[in-house]
Amino acid sequence: MTKREGAMSYAEAGVDIDAGNALVERIKPAAKRTARPGTMAGLGGFGALFDPRAAGYDDPVLVAATDGVGTKLRIAIDTGVVDGIGIDLVAMCVNDLVCQGAEPLFFLDYFATGKLDTDSAARVIEGIAAGCARAGCALIGGETAEMPGMYAAGDFDLAGFAVGALERGHMLPAGVREGDVLLGLGADGVHANGFSLVRRIAAAEGLGWEAPAPFAEGALGAALLTPTRLYVRPALAAIRAGGVHGLAHITGGGLTENLPRILPEGLGAEIDLGAWTLPAVFDWLRRAGGLETAEMLKTFNAGIGMVAVVDAGRAEALAVQLTEQGERVIPMGHVVAGQGVAYTGRLG
Repeated sequence: MTKREGAMSYAEAGVDIDAGNALVERIKPAAKRTARPGTMAGLGGFGALFDPRAAGYDDPVLVAATDGVGTKLRIAIDTGVVDGIGIDLVAMCVNDLVCQGAEPLFFLDYFATGKLDTDSAARVIEGIAAGCARAGCALIGGETAEMPGMYAAGDFDLAGFAVGALERGHMLPAGVREGDVLLGLGADGVHANGFSLVRRIAAAEGLGWEAPAPFAEGALGAALLTPTRLYVRPALAAIRAGGVHGLAHITGGGLTENLPRILPEGLGAEIDLGAWTLPAVFDWLRRAGGLETAEMLKTFNAGIGMVAVVDAGRAEALAVQLTEQGERVIPMGHVVAGQGVAYTGRLG
């Protein structure tokens, strides 16, 4: 056996601690811009601190959510368009929190790669900070893991973790009853679910990510990477205005699987598919993939990113309020006796 000459190093093994430190320094200004009442410390400690009472809560119940962005990440990596994927990461977590009636307070991220590209990683994390700022939560920490041999060159993975709070006794869903109105809030594209099927359809059509998008201006990859819409601020304002009985974030499983999650035993939903026009990206996916309506509604959001279940007497006022805050509001159905989701009309 030959004997190695000279001492080994961690950097020689593929882990560059200096690059990690440089990344932390670069992202500190972006994280600092997300500070909000309750934030107690900046990046760099062994743990991140947050004070819910300083955020304005008297008897807070904490709500936690964690998520990733699925194989949408593959398109971001392949195209190099990584600036918005961090917004997706935040949205997938905080849009879930608000469905419980919780205000997102803080966010932590996990970024893992084989070899750290400081510039690419910084662009991703700056996107996370941008998403946090839009949602009103603080980016208070995270982990950057450089793991040689675990990822192909240029690849990375992301996970997010968000914590929110609500006053005890104010959790959603609550009071959902027959006759409640379903207000759909428009989506900004595919969001971050169903991309394994999206990628398969694009491949079957012979389309690379730089090809012109069949449904929009610009390249296909860039069009598909439109970030997930953040519903937090308008949804919280609607909750505080009164009359919101429940919120459903339309992610994997679509309307078919997500809406029943907030309906009590013995109640279902009836949705008029003719109440909105299927956005162009979904029309393309449907035609190119030969997808049946049931498959569309169980795989994709089909243009509805969030559904608010509201008191019938408050539906019109809440629709106006949400519209004034920039949401595209679609009265799309009602809560009915039964179970699951029943569809009427035609999706088109």
